[in-house]
Amino acid sequence: MDPGDTAWVLISAALVFLMTPGLGFFYGGMVRNKNVLATIMQSFFIVAMISVEWILIGYAMTFGTDIHGFIGSLDKIGLTGVGMAVLDNGTIPELAFVAFQCMFAVITPALITGAFAERMKFHAFVTFILIWALFIYNPMAHWVWGGGFLAKLGALDFAGGLVIHILSGVSGLTLCVLLGRRYGYGKSPMVPHNLPMTVLGAALLWFGWFGFNAGSALGANELAASAFIASQAAAAAATVSWVVVEWKVQGKPTILGAASGCIAGLVAITPAAGFVTPLPALLIGAIGGVICYVAVAVVKTKIGYDDSLDAFGIHGIGGTWGSIATGLWATTDVNPAGANGLFYGSSHLLVAQLISTAVAYMLAIVGTFIIFKVISLFMTVRTDRDEEITGLDIGEHGEQGYNYAITAGSPLEETAALPLENTALNHAAVIHQTDMNSHTI
Repeated sequence: MDPGDTAWVLISAALVFLMTPGLGFFYGGMVRNKNVLATIMQSFFIVAMISVEWILIGYAMTFGTDIHGFIGSLDKIGLTGVGMAVLDNGTIPELAFVAFQCMFAVITPALITGAFAERMKFHAFVTFILIWALFIYNPMAHWVWGGGFLAKLGALDFAGGLVIHILSGVSGLTLCVLLGRRYGYGKSPMVPHNLPMTVLGAALLWFGWFGFNAGSALGANELAASAFIASQAAAAAATVSWVVVEWKVQGKPTILGAASGCIAGLVAITPAAGFVTPLPALLIGAIGGVICYVAVAVVKTKIGYDDSLDAFGIHGIGGTWGSIATGLWATTDVNPAGANGLFYGSSHLLVAQLISTAVAYMLAIVGTFIIFKVISLFMTVRTDRDEEITGLDIGEHGEQGYNYAITAGSPLEETAALPLENTALNHAAVIHQTDMNSHTI
């Protein structure tokens, strides 16, 4: 066991953990204020629920002894036999690897919530996510990372382009289509209620992504350093490319565009982070920013599907591009355990990436469709019209993210009876209350 490697992996696990609450802020700021708590609750609750699932059975299904390339055996159920022994062919205890991979299992279904935001009942959400983790995420993670048939095919996915982003993005698209569009979609404004919260979430995601990608080297080594700089290069390039295209097309650069571009670049580089040099990483990010912008601002608008917070446009499309780009720019000069891509003299990896991408799409679409139809037989999945208009914060959880009421003894109450011109505070209070009323509907 190497103490430095172990420390880095545990720190990286903590960084990846931070990403899911960060995602809650990222998504929470983009919904309407009546749904902010419900949106954050989904990410926060997933941290707990999937951690339990992972310890009980998820790790065993993913990294247990391979059964015909399809799934792991249950020899490690409940982490049986998993302890302080060093991971095979590694320098860290297996428990550190369990912790690191647990955070990947947590954030993947959380990404899906952006697609169906503001219109799914909480009990249906819990049921869907748990079944999805068991029968969609765990098998796919085993196929790619646990010695399954895609790994044997030669597919490369350093930190989750196939397993995390394509799987979650495509599942999100499928689910939002099955649920149908939000009431008033395309007719009433559905703008972000708190962009500073969204930017805070994006910053936390960017910060945590260094653990996500560089931590996947499973050691404090040269490969971690390479993945770290590749991640930064792609995120920066995508932020710039998204903003430039948005500025050119729409006439103004927006902070929401900058935050979205950053995430798009990080998604795109995720599968390639440990296989490419810095200049290709810049290209992967820059192209990813443009592709994801087109998917969000053009394609979604023309087709008309209601991917509430662009889970598919950023994660599905960005992950697809990243997986293909890995087949183009991967080189064994960066990672001898990988393979050379098309631009380094071999087409085999690109073919493997294309096949694996198609498998991820099929699993996500078919699996999500089946789960949705099955749970629909036993419960109401979508909120009704009245609850959706009132908001999920009150309808599903009985609480509000923001309380604008004037309470007894507050400065606002004391000035409420004064003439408007007598006090600047009262003037501000009236304007504030009027503004809030306009956003209540």
